[in-house]
Amino acid sequence: MAAAVSAPVTPERILQLAWGYAPPLILEAAIRHRVFDELDHGSKSLHEISAATGASERGLAPILDVLVGLDFLAKDPSGYYSLMPESAAFLVSTKPSFQGGIIRHTSEHLLPKWLALNEVVATGRPGVAVNQQLEGSGFFEKFVNDIFPMSYPAAETLARHLGLASAPVPSRVLDLAAGSGVWGIALAQSAPQVRVTAVDWPGVIPVTRKNAERFGLADRFTFVEGDLHDADFGNGHHVATLGHILHSEGVERSKTLLAKTFSALSSGGTIAIAEFLVNPDRKGPLRGLIFAVNMLVNTDAGGTYSFEEISEWLSDAGFVNARTLDAPGPSPLILATKP
Repeated sequence: MAAAVSAPVTPERILQLAWGYAPPLILEAAIRHRVFDELDHGSKSLHEISAATGASERGLAPILDVLVGLDFLAKDPSGYYSLMPESAAFLVSTKPSFQGGIIRHTSEHLLPKWLALNEVVATGRPGVAVNQQLEGSGFFEKFVNDIFPMSYPAAETLARHLGLASAPVPSRVLDLAAGSGVWGIALAQSAPQVRVTAVDWPGVIPVTRKNAERFGLADRFTFVEGDLHDADFGNGHHVATLGHILHSEGVERSKTLLAKTFSALSSGGTIAIAEFLVNPDRKGPLRGLIFAVNMLVNTDAGGTYSFEEISEWLSDAGFVNARTLDAPGPSPLILATKP
């Protein structure tokens, strides 16, 4: 038998990663200059895109070529550019499904923190911790609305799963680190008897309030200003949502927060947690592993965790039946019940 021939090892993947920062920055430039918005009206030439956006033809030409290479745009033989299905669905800023909000923060908010990664790895501490109210409030005031579309489909899935419309009594929802209010809004939309208590920093709550008003739900919201570990959650809630907050809190603060949430729920109440989950062996998924580094450069103790780890914290807090719920988003939701 002939010996198997191994494929030669090449540096191609390393050389590709050397330019890994380029695609999100190119996407950001296209979003900020409304390229996808303008092409949503129909295909255009380079000259027409320049006229519509006000950006230079020299600046747009290489950007558009890369977007074609990345399959975000198509280019016909006459030189006219058009949207691909993915960009039409998720990169047009006027559509509710727009997912480019987080991309808009790449150059000003995300990448500058990552540029200090070498030092952060050496010290284990970020220059600025956005999970602290003094440093982070201004960032989240601008950021939470841009990630609303990321969580809204998962929040709708949770609402359908909970079936609050058929509940025999009015349902009280505790929306912790409410941000844009996306979790409470989706649950309130699912049933007229839902009442939401939204808790967040004083600088962020006005954003939550404005979104509740925009959806016509302000009269069903109560707003509590304060840090999660100091604010009064009240008690007797039927549902508590923790949308993408444990990763910024770290292990010990997360355990404390889950115990406090347990006390705020009524018997039979459900906690719902959204996270960037990783496998128990921390070999994947890659997005969760990369997000752990994002927490390294942005928080003082944050990280990403497995379902098994969070399930153990829930059990220690008194919850039972920790389980997952498949939902659109980076990972399944984690649910557990207060007995």
